[in-house]
Amino acid sequence: MSLERELNKRADSKCELCGNDEHLKVYTLAPIKDESLNKSILACKICVSQIEDPETTDPNHWRCLNDSMWSEHQAVQVTAWRMLSRLREEGWPKDLLDMMYLEDEVLEFAKSTGEGEADPEKLIHRDVNGVVLQVGDSVVLIKDLKVKGSSLVAKQGTAVRNIRLDHENEKYIEGKVGPTLTVIITDYVKKI
Repeated sequence: MSLERELNKRADSKCELCGNDEHLKVYTLAPIKDESLNKSILACKICVSQIEDPETTDPNHWRCLNDSMWSEHQAVQVTAWRMLSRLREEGWPKDLLDMMYLEDEVLEFAKSTGEGEADPEKLIHRDVNGVVLQVGDSVVLIKDLKVKGSSLVAKQGTAVRNIRLDHENEKYIEGKVGPTLTVIITDYVKKI
């Protein structure tokens, strides 16, 4: 029997992470190169793309791990642990990680990609008061700022909602000031 047929049978033809029944494929866990039933899962296109590209990770999609982390299959447990570790800054994944138990050798395999380790190179964006900023936060300007490339002046007290973080400089965030998407220096904002 092929690996895909065995996984379809094991997973009842649904994504073993989120339960989606469309665009399913066999996903073999890194760093393993050979596909086997114990190191592979049946996952949907959405889950696989977010596992492979951390930049596209949507934390709300992964609330499904609340159920799938209890799977009896080690490959599903490992994937759930890795995604919860990646998202632990969100708050709710840390609570689930605290409840999760993995055997020592399974936990060692889960950590083999470095997913659970703190990244010393990771940039931390902070506002003028030292409060950590996250993607999607809202901030307020603490002084009037001229928007380069336009005649617009963003006034003190202007709220900038749903910010994005610059991945190369911890002093830069992006947000819309009026109709214009602009880069703002974190020294001039306060988290709301």
